Amino acid sequence: MALTRDFKETVNKRAQNDPEFAAALLDEAVALFLNGEPEVARLVLRDLVNATIGFEKLANETSKPSKSLHRMLSAKGNPTMDNLNSIFNVLRENLQVNIKIHAVQR
Repeated sequence: MALTRDFKETVNKRAQNDPEFAAALLDEAVALFLNGEPEVARLVLRDLVNATIGFEKLANETSKPSKSLHRMLSAKGNPTMDNLNSIFNVLRENLQVNIKIHAVQR
């Protein structure tokens, strides 16, 4: 019988040990939001927060309760644009990346 590892555990370990992968997850979350998939984007952000800074640090840096942030980043969460901006800014600063949007012409 082959041993397998949980997918979330694999993503978590990789994001912890590979800054480029963590930055790619943040990029993917932004792209998902902008392309109309906010539920998936919130879950990607949740996994990224868990793998990198954790919800307690995010709570401290956004001045939002950890429990509220957990709800915001659930599949059915409904964060305001201000809260999303705060979350993106904290992650961007902690991962030391810039977010740039490039429009694709069709």
